[in-house]
Amino acid sequence: MCCSIEVMADKKKVRVRIAPSPTGLLHVGTARTALFNYLFAKKNNGDFILRIEDTDKERSEKKYEEDIVESLKWLGLAWDEGPVRQSERTEVYKKYLEKLLEGGHAYWCFCTKDDLEAQRESQMTNGHAPKYSGHCREVSLDEAEKRLGSGKDAVLRFKVQEKEILVKDVVRGKVQFDTSLLGDFVIAKSFDEPLYNFAAVIDDHEMNITHVIRGEDHLANTPKQILIQEALGFDRSEYAHLPLILAPDKSKLSKRVGDLDATIQSLKKHGYMPEAVLNFLLLLGWNPGDEKEAFSLEESVKKFDFKKVQKGGAIFNEEKLNWFNSHYIREADIGRLANMAKEFVPKEFADSSMFEKALEIERERMKWLTDFEELAGLFFKLPDYPASKLKWKTSDVKTAGKHLEKVLGIMEESLGNGLEGRVMEYADAEGRGDVLWPLRVALSGQEKSPGPFEIIEVIGREEAIGRVKEAIKKISK
Repeated sequence: MCCSIEVMADKKKVRVRIAPSPTGLLHVGTARTALFNYLFAKKNNGDFILRIEDTDKERSEKKYEEDIVESLKWLGLAWDEGPVRQSERTEVYKKYLEKLLEGGHAYWCFCTKDDLEAQRESQMTNGHAPKYSGHCREVSLDEAEKRLGSGKDAVLRFKVQEKEILVKDVVRGKVQFDTSLLGDFVIAKSFDEPLYNFAAVIDDHEMNITHVIRGEDHLANTPKQILIQEALGFDRSEYAHLPLILAPDKSKLSKRVGDLDATIQSLKKHGYMPEAVLNFLLLLGWNPGDEKEAFSLEESVKKFDFKKVQKGGAIFNEEKLNWFNSHYIREADIGRLANMAKEFVPKEFADSSMFEKALEIERERMKWLTDFEELAGLFFKLPDYPASKLKWKTSDVKTAGKHLEKVLGIMEESLGNGLEGRVMEYADAEGRGDVLWPLRVALSGQEKSPGPFEIIEVIGREEAIGRVKEAIKKISK
């Protein structure tokens, strides 16, 4: 890594922001950016700010803002300020737009769509990269105001100075931009409709943002934003552009990956735990430098360092995400795990006194929280099954019935902890498979389930006796 991130030389307090647009559900890429911002802020005793960039009036929706807020809360990424909404800051933007106009750094452009298309075609025909021609650059402010007064449509363009801009990006090193390739870009549709690059610069300045940490796809916006900063006399922020998250085929991750929507809401509904998602996102583009993979959020704050962020894209590996989820399901506090799992089971399961006991047993086999209902259903209601399922391998149903009757007698006589010992003594004498297989099937109705004594521990002795009696009835029919 050729650059290291700097806490500002004048010891300004570190302030970072996550600034999603409420035009869709929170994407895993945005969540990863939020995590890296959060970790850097907390490691440097700084502030993490949530900003809602809702200047796109047509596509922004309140339900998506609510999803952003709820998803970040679910992940445990608590912000220190916000949410700040750009839609509520129109007067702030207007003040700076007027300043750019009056200072000769911006102008009104009256070119129509047809005009712009004609300019584009002419440039491409002559072998030039398309950009705005500057046709309205010399229209005076007085003339522009007359045209606006007569009802002419216009947008505000920034007057680009042609020069080289060098950015010392924390992740990518030195990046050079030639602004002559940009053309005069649009910064607002009107005083009331600022566009992204302009509004982001104003907000970063007004909010004293010291470090802009965002996805690599925003790298191309950087020279435009620096030009606006310079025109307004703002300090330049530190920049860190994170590697893209890639699909397994190494294409840019879209809205879906495998069976999942690539959103935090989708992962939550699928039964992933927040700590598993955070740990997975942490390692998408960041390497701890040792063999350890599982990190709590607190550990991540201590370990996080931009020197270990890679330049190349990070592959979204669903198998790895599943591994993390299984790990955290096994390691979670049982009370907390139960509260989370209750969202995915019928009410009669959640309200049962057996719920936590069943979860303690089945968590070892769970990949997702959604697995519990199918895996643990046998504890709450015995599934129907054919008598043939009770026989062990080459044995027969009659033999299974004989062993079940013997075990039933032991169960009816045994109290306390003596049951398992007596059954196992009998099983060792007669053959473990011949005895324990029909017992397990009688208790679970399934060929694959927890062991018979684990099941008895959950459902209780009386229910277990009833299930064994039911199995004997099946055989005798």
